Amino acid sequence: MLNLSLKKLSQALEKKEFTSVELTQFFLNRVKKLNPSLNAFITVDEAKSMAMAEKSDQLIQAGKKTMLTGIPIAQKDIFCSEGWKTTCGSKMLENFISPYDSTVIHKFNDIGAVNLGKTNMDEFAMGSSNETSYFGPVRNPWDLNCVPGGSSGGSAAAVAARLAPAATGTDTGGSIRQPASLCGFTGLKPTYGLVSRYGMIAFASSLDQAGPMAISAEDCALMLDVMTGHDEKDSTSLDRKKENYSNFLDKKIDGLRIGIPKEFFEDGLNSDVQKVIQEALRQYEKLGAKIIDISLPNNHLAIPAYYVIAPAEASSNLSRYDGVRYGYRTKEYDDLMDMYFKTRQEGFGDEVKRRILIGTYVLSAGYFDAYYLKAQKIRRLISNDFKLAYEKCDIIMGPSAPSVAFKSGEKQEDPLAMYMQDIFTISTNLAGLPAMSIPAGFINELPVGLQLIGNHFEETKILNAAHIYQKNTDWHLKSPKGID
Repeated sequence: MLNLSLKKLSQALEKKEFTSVELTQFFLNRVKKLNPSLNAFITVDEAKSMAMAEKSDQLIQAGKKTMLTGIPIAQKDIFCSEGWKTTCGSKMLENFISPYDSTVIHKFNDIGAVNLGKTNMDEFAMGSSNETSYFGPVRNPWDLNCVPGGSSGGSAAAVAARLAPAATGTDTGGSIRQPASLCGFTGLKPTYGLVSRYGMIAFASSLDQAGPMAISAEDCALMLDVMTGHDEKDSTSLDRKKENYSNFLDKKIDGLRIGIPKEFFEDGLNSDVQKVIQEALRQYEKLGAKIIDISLPNNHLAIPAYYVIAPAEASSNLSRYDGVRYGYRTKEYDDLMDMYFKTRQEGFGDEVKRRILIGTYVLSAGYFDAYYLKAQKIRRLISNDFKLAYEKCDIIMGPSAPSVAFKSGEKQEDPLAMYMQDIFTISTNLAGLPAMSIPAGFINELPVGLQLIGNHFEETKILNAAHIYQKNTDWHLKSPKGID
């Protein structure tokens, strides 16, 4: 069970080699054993998970099985799940039990997948190391002294350590791909609007996107088949024909034009990481792809633009946490305004406060045009760079992160150094493009991720390229020592 793909687990369930109850119990036992050292899960409810597994077995027995029926999936604690604690990694929502399901959770429940538990994350998805969580930092299974990346670090550690066959994550500026790179598995951020954001607690509404996190591209395609689709409850959900992403995985990539942005290989990229990425590109050439040099001239502006736009949206989205309707409320206060101040002061962590302050500042009178409006103009320039690039190439490749996993606490006192961890991922969120990270090698026994970026709605193209690479390499099959 431990290293089987989602497809093989599904086939085994269909052949009745084991039941969903047995499979779910197997992974729950692994969570009990390994989570104390990893801190990957915030909430585990064995009774709820086992009840779901029993219902899944009934569906399988009745011949109503789909590909992921009976499969345990770890859910990032940013997705509202009826009857489950949904904390978003914050003291502000420490005891919040959701009264409804997010669309992503509903879709998995509807096909009989099992909710294995809610995974740890940076508070309100704000962070690149999973060290800002109110519930403590997550540890990287490859080296417990290192961070797993963030904000989806709990899901990342769960997949890498085989605490779950797969997990959900969200990506606002790289929060699926960066931890996928640092923990050595496959993570995909879809085109903006392809997966509903309804019931997904908002950080930056024009950037947030949910996606799958699993061992392989094939597994991610199977999850994406479930997660996508128009949702009337989400005004940003795209009304377009639903695709079957797992149908195109084995298409040959002869003649595939791979664009390599020169800006991805300049200052800021670790030289050893660069060597791993270049070796991966040589592998693609052996498989028949063509390497084309391209330029994304405004890529260096992505981080400053992002850290104006995202905090601005966060300051608006987080204004609802005031202690009045739900969530944490300070115990002692003099009047309503004092309650607001103390609730937010006590309920939010330092990184969240930092971003709220930045966002409020750039939206204030006298600064809106100078910062927020200019950042939105830069966002358009970045998007235009990608449009021009795709006239020359089919997909774009480069590193997912500038380095391998760094030591816990190493960058906590330097927010700018932490923000630079997303230097290669943020631009795709600003442009709303699909992108994924796949394992491409190791440096000192720590994983390195290769990033694949597609044009809008071309998830099939990057999944196909990733799958063919993974059929000819075994980096994605490597697992950390001591997890057996």
